[in-house]
Amino acid sequence: MTISTATGAERRLEAGWFQRLAWAALVWVSLGFLVWVPFLYVAIRRGRPSDWGAFASFTLYECVILPWSLVTEEGDGDAILGVVVVVTMLMATGLLLFALFDARTRPAPAPAYGAGAPNPYGQPTYQQGSPYGR
Repeated sequence: MTISTATGAERRLEAGWFQRLAWAALVWVSLGFLVWVPFLYVAIRRGRPSDWGAFASFTLYECVILPWSLVTEEGDGDAILGVVVVVTMLMATGLLLFALFDARTRPAPAPAYGAGAPNPYGQPTYQQGSPYGR
């Protein structure tokens, strides 16, 4: 299912490498507590059901991981909790860098008008050196 705008075009969300790295840095600097924020941004901007699903899954992750981290009473911490947090942060980073944003589209190059090629007005182009246009 694709979401269309009023003009019928599919919504795209392009991002350069600086923006992708900034979103990934937010995940790591916040130690995974704000992992849901970039996915909310993408879901609001693009509105695809898959984007809302990714946002919902990372929000559910936060709702489970916070109480889990407060309930554990081990002295050195819970090793399983640490592995879950690191794997989730790596997965979010991979999604943010390579899968979430659309690839940039470059405009098509203008067609070259050469000898004998039609120009936009439908007339053949003039060849240099021929005084009669042949």
